[in-house]
Amino acid sequence: MLLEGPPCGCFRILVEFNPMKQVTIRKLDHAGRQVAAYPGQVLWQKEGIIVLRTVWERAPFDLGFVVLETGDPWIEHYFTGQWYNIFEICASDGSLKGWYCNITRPARITADGIEAEDLALDLWVAPDGAMQVLDEDEFAALPLSEDERQAARDALAKLKAMVSQKVPPFDKRYDDA
Repeated sequence: MLLEGPPCGCFRILVEFNPMKQVTIRKLDHAGRQVAAYPGQVLWQKEGIIVLRTVWERAPFDLGFVVLETGDPWIEHYFTGQWYNIFEICASDGSLKGWYCNITRPARITADGIEAEDLALDLWVAPDGAMQVLDEDEFAALPLSEDERQAARDALAKLKAMVSQKVPPFDKRYDDA
């Protein structure tokens, strides 16, 4: 049986309903220490890429540019060959809130989970395509090699280009915002 995408309606993908496999996402800091762990359902996977559905289960959190609310569905994209991940964030009514992009070392994907080492630098993309770089001071303070710093800066530049060119998943709802 085929089920059309997650209930948020922001990201449409056909998945086989088995039901979906659940995995654990582990957010690590730059030194590899676990900061958070939470469940996700695999929507789609191919070599080097995995797309998951997760739900914000914490109390509401106001970031200033968006409020994350309990029950908000997210679609999380992880890549083993890229220095970033992309979280498509929707409201419980299905409206797109935006995309939160973390600059990370390439993800490690295993049979039962994903690990991503966060490098503090982030990019927020509003539904209209407006971009805001976040936490540059935290990134600057991390003890990274120059090669890692350059890879992170390159990843940020790539994400900005993807947004400007409306490359998926940044091709949704720009004109509806």
